[in-house]
Amino acid sequence: MMASRFIRITCKDCGHEVVIFERASTVINCSVCGATLAQPAGGKAVLVGSEVQEVLE
Repeated sequence: MMASRFIRITCKDCGHEVVIFERASTVINCSVCGATLAQPAGGKAVLVGSEVQEVLE
């Protein structure tokens, strides 16, 4: 079984960076502009308004 990790993502709308758990169980919104960054999908979160910058081990 693969270990879950944290990822650093960037909001596509305003460029704000945030670190999230890759298996987020709630909707993640940007704290600056309010855009939806990730949505839960029963496993790994689906990134909708963001891009991965770095996977943190």
